[in-house]
Amino acid sequence: MVRALLHTPAQARVGEVIEIRAHIQHAMETGYRQGPENRPLPRDLVRRVECHFDGQLVFAAELHAAIAANPYLAFFMTAERSGTISVTWRGDQALERREVATLTVVP
Repeated sequence: MVRALLHTPAQARVGEVIEIRAHIQHAMETGYRQGPENRPLPRDLVRRVECHFDGQLVFAAELHAAIAANPYLAFFMTAERSGTISVTWRGDQALERREVATLTVVP
């Protein structure tokens, strides 16, 4: 079972720089290790992470085999208006996991 977490402030002031933190619990198998019966374990990586604010892309990252298991990303954005923040993790083995948070911007 893949578990993803998204941490954002619930509230921010107009123009404030906020931190978005995203974490996913994922084993990140490279496909090079040998499993039972000396057969390679299938590759299972998180390949792309995207963050959208009200449907507009604000952050994206391509991940590769060198990334650690359970990847954690933190990045910043400026709070201009209230809206919805969604982070989507995509990868091998048909992985797609989305977490959503609401940001309220006050004057």
